[in-house]
Amino acid sequence: GFTGSSDDWNFIFDKLPDNFLPIAVDLLGHGQSDSPDNPFHYQFLNQINYLNDIFDQLNFQEVILAGYSMGGRAALGYTINYPSRVRALILESATPGISNQDEKEARKENDITLSEKIKQNGVDKFTDYWMNMPLFETQKKLDPNKLSNIRRTKSKNSSTGLMNSLLGFGTGSMPDYWDMVKNINIPALLIAGANDEKFVTINKKLHEFIKHSQLEIINDCGHNVHLEKESEFVILVNNFLKTL
Repeated sequence: GFTGSSDDWNFIFDKLPDNFLPIAVDLLGHGQSDSPDNPFHYQFLNQINYLNDIFDQLNFQEVILAGYSMGGRAALGYTINYPSRVRALILESATPGISNQDEKEARKENDITLSEKIKQNGVDKFTDYWMNMPLFETQKKLDPNKLSNIRRTKSKNSSTGLMNSLLGFGTGSMPDYWDMVKNINIPALLIAGANDEKFVTINKKLHEFIKHSQLEIINDCGHNVHLEKESEFVILVNNFLKTL
């Protein structure tokens, strides 16, 4: 997810079945990945191609992709562009993009505004702003020490990386994949938090479009299900993997 890192997935690695090899990837501009100055590298299709390069280097012929929010958009985009390499999908709070052109332009302007906020205020202040957005309100119920650790991890990100991620890889810059998700013909697990009404609506529609999809709405939970309902998330993922 935006401002996150591969460390966010450490909780699940030792809880997966032994016949699956988990690999966590830092998207460009996040975690330990590079944060180049040129926004070109962050453009949606470039990021998808970088993912493919990683899978080539690891000699993975087939993958099961799991992604949260921005990572979910990457997983979805990768599946549409490289369908033969994806065996199954796990999408948490993900969207196939924005179809309405006015809404798309408004989102792009919002991404630019957020990028400027990072430039003016730095990563620390932006992290505080980001974590206090209404989208993440339900996270305030979490243990304060856990929240503090999350904040510390997020604040380690590069300002250049986060700014360019918004400009090149934000939802406003993402291709509209709504028509193309109908062609996805692999098992897909769709997860959303019940309190995240926007993404519940999006994922109900996604569920209708993706033939072999399973939709799970988690109660008393917002945008980041794996953070707020860790145990339930692990059970959902493992039950899904058993069906493959």
